[in-house]
Amino acid sequence: MNNNKITVNNIQISVVQTNATDYICISDIAKAKEGNSSSKDIIKNWIRNRKTLEFIGTWEILYNANFNRVEFDSIKANAGLHTFTLNPSEWCEKTNAIGIYSKRGKYGGTYAHKDIAFEFASAISPVFKLYLIKEFQRLKEKENKGIEWNTKRILTKNNYLIHTNAIKNYILPKTDYYKDKTWLKYAEEADILNVIIFKSTAKEWRNLNPTLAKTTNMRDYASIYELTVLSNLESHNAQLIKEGKTKEERFLILSGIADEQLKILNESKKLLN
Repeated sequence: MNNNKITVNNIQISVVQTNATDYICISDIAKAKEGNSSSKDIIKNWIRNRKTLEFIGTWEILYNANFNRVEFDSIKANAGLHTFTLNPSEWCEKTNAIGIYSKRGKYGGTYAHKDIAFEFASAISPVFKLYLIKEFQRLKEKENKGIEWNTKRILTKNNYLIHTNAIKNYILPKTDYYKDKTWLKYAEEADILNVIIFKSTAKEWRNLNPTLAKTTNMRDYASIYELTVLSNLESHNAQLIKEGKTKEERFLILSGIADEQLKILNESKKLLN
């Protein structure tokens, strides 16, 4: 096991590597949260949230063959009740989860796979998340002696599955994709976010950039600010879909969120220095 430290906004955060897999200490990340709550309470409140459970549960389904999906469904069904409580240790014991774990002693605390740790950082602050990714990137570049570690892919991939899964489950009927072409609504949902962030649909961009469109897409040319907000909007959109919001309602809500987050990022003077 390799142990490293990165510093984000004067907070030291432990990064451990087990079997070539990176885990980041979210107990350290929680120290960036303003207020008097302890790291343990912040993590417990985060993990019991339904949106969080859907994210980490989907991550386990993707990467953990031994994940207990029956127990996961039971936990998710109780999420939102006033009596519902959950902590990382209980989550791991009940579901055989591998994306989060807690340990005592030296380097003690709650650790999460980097995908999950970045999602947790979003709950702390979109600005702090970006700092964290940047410092983690520097660590990996140092470890790999210059091998490219693509920050943009981290920013865009984490919430994409959650986003598309929500569209399938809450907008599209459960039909055969080959017989019913309503699955094309996936592209329409993506364009809601494209218009909010890039002021253009993917088709419009391709028509304006026919040469570039042969090998790339519009998101490859986005700023790191835009990709940070885009990643957050995908999660927000998934939740709004579940709540039954119309496209028009979601567009207005998501536009407001994007404006606020982009303002925060653009006003952060130290960002990426």
